[in-house]
Amino acid sequence: MTRIVPDNARLEIKFNAHELEADKIKQWLKLHPACFYTPYPDRWVNNVYFDTHHYHCYAENLSGGSSRTKLRYRWYGQNPFPEKGILEVKCKRNYFGWKLRFSANKSPYEKESSWRDVQRNLIDQLTPEARIWIESHPQPVIINRYYRMYFVSRDEKVRATIDIKQQMFDQRYKPFPNIHHSVNLPKTLVLEFKFDRNDRSIASQIMQGLPLRVSRNSKYMIGVKSIHGY
Repeated sequence: MTRIVPDNARLEIKFNAHELEADKIKQWLKLHPACFYTPYPDRWVNNVYFDTHHYHCYAENLSGGSSRTKLRYRWYGQNPFPEKGILEVKCKRNYFGWKLRFSANKSPYEKESSWRDVQRNLIDQLTPEARIWIESHPQPVIINRYYRMYFVSRDEKVRATIDIKQQMFDQRYKPFPNIHHSVNLPKTLVLEFKFDRNDRSIASQIMQGLPLRVSRNSKYMIGVKSIHGY
């Protein structure tokens, strides 16, 4: 991973609350002077996170280093099994975030596919760079799903998402995707603001009146801790 923050990197600030606060936070955004509106319909977001057999991504993020990565395959919709989507290398340097994205135009999963089949189907249709990421991170660790709501300020400088209804499924030691035995998680809401580095002051003014605390929230980290019982 390059240690240089690219020009398209965004600042990402997260807040946590209980799911019961969802309506209040939505109302706060809609009534805000920044005039947030909804650019896309709400939808389910699904991810499978891959790591090395030694959990390098988890250890890298746990250490709190300034530079860290996570590898996930993401698709949208109600289906909890992988469909056509995007392999994403999620890169972070301090509060800056950016992604390397590789599209998969065909579903890597067919009925009764094993994880080995899924990974092989991804490798067959992705670029050489993406294949290296899959091959070097062969361990599917968790599938997580959540319901996402989207908001954008009227000037389109600040974007916000609200994630609720989080579900987590342990994939360790599973030859086939497991979506039947979920991990118990607290009913947490995650509010995230994303904005260009040049718009930091605008975003700061927007977030000033928010009655929530900034939180370092990684769904992958929470998932791994949950399946290990930490």
